[in-house]
Amino acid sequence: MNDYYADLGVARDATADDIKKAYRRAARKLHPDVNPGPEAEEQFKKVSQAYDVLSDAEKRRNFDMGADPYAGAAAGFGQGFSFSDVMDAFFGQGAGQGQGQGPRSRQARGQDALVRLDLDLVDAVFGAEKELVVDTAVGCSTCHGAGTQPGTGTRTCDVCRGQGSIQQVQRSFLGQVMTSRPCVNCSATGQVIEAPCYECSGDGRVRTRRSLTIRVPAGVDTGTRIQLAGEGEVGPGAGPAGDLYVEVAVRRDKRFQRQGDDLHATLELPMTAAALGATVPFETFDGVSDLEVHPGIQSGEQILLRGLGVTHLRGSGRGDIIIHAMVQTPTRLSHEQEGLLRDLARLRDEEKPTGRIANPAEGSLFGKLRDAFKAR
Repeated sequence: MNDYYADLGVARDATADDIKKAYRRAARKLHPDVNPGPEAEEQFKKVSQAYDVLSDAEKRRNFDMGADPYAGAAAGFGQGFSFSDVMDAFFGQGAGQGQGQGPRSRQARGQDALVRLDLDLVDAVFGAEKELVVDTAVGCSTCHGAGTQPGTGTRTCDVCRGQGSIQQVQRSFLGQVMTSRPCVNCSATGQVIEAPCYECSGDGRVRTRRSLTIRVPAGVDTGTRIQLAGEGEVGPGAGPAGDLYVEVAVRRDKRFQRQGDDLHATLELPMTAAALGATVPFETFDGVSDLEVHPGIQSGEQILLRGLGVTHLRGSGRGDIIIHAMVQTPTRLSHEQEGLLRDLARLRDEEKPTGRIANPAEGSLFGKLRDAFKAR
């Protein structure tokens, strides 16, 4: 076994601060940049191993109990054997190989991104092309994902010796079992960047604002998500980009209320037009349509304009426009208008109206209005 206390020059009851100070002194003295040469490099590795063990409370406790995490695997219980060997013996070759076996690549897939896109109702009806501005990570143009300054490279990690993982011996009912954990010094890659790129700080990617054109299909509604493959975050080391999800939010429209693929609107009619009937110009997203109002229309009745609603997102065709009539009763009358209405009431024998309670089955005015507002 190694004597890590002697390598750092501290007593076995040294505190965490004592260990840290001793390592700093030794590192400044033995670092290859300050003291080149094979002997100093080998001594620096020993000091780094000692600090890795003694600065970790669990590893230090295991070492004090006789388990050396840097001891080579040997045959026989009690000397420290690989947990992978046990798995291979029970389950076959390769069963013990898992995370931490060998260095991993610096490149990784980027995360998916989610942005919101606000649309007018007309864009949801017909679809549209929209310019979208997103803030995402892109590959660093200075180091091209390497993470190093131009003209420099990486060196083998001194802690894991390029393996990407560190072996650790633990006691079990079988004896001392050797396990592996990712090396934190090199992030399990086996290589250390000595001169990180000044643009991306060694990550291989930078954040930037970019714009792209998106085709919004007809029929989308609030909550619809559009997936753009490969337009998300670029991964570490300029790894493959994730996907970009665009979540649609349709703004409120002043004229129409959307229900599914149908559009509902309320049309206010003068009392005379409702009684006599009329042809009313009605503006839709397709242009102005001549709306035929039949004589005697009541508040709450519906007029249908087929095929002028929202385009079906899946399939062909469109929904309808459903217009709810609302008859306006005049509140201010001139003497001449009042006289004409009284003449009309006399002609219709309505000078002394008694009124009647409407049959709910027939549909009262208030019921029609209630249903009309519920529909909205």
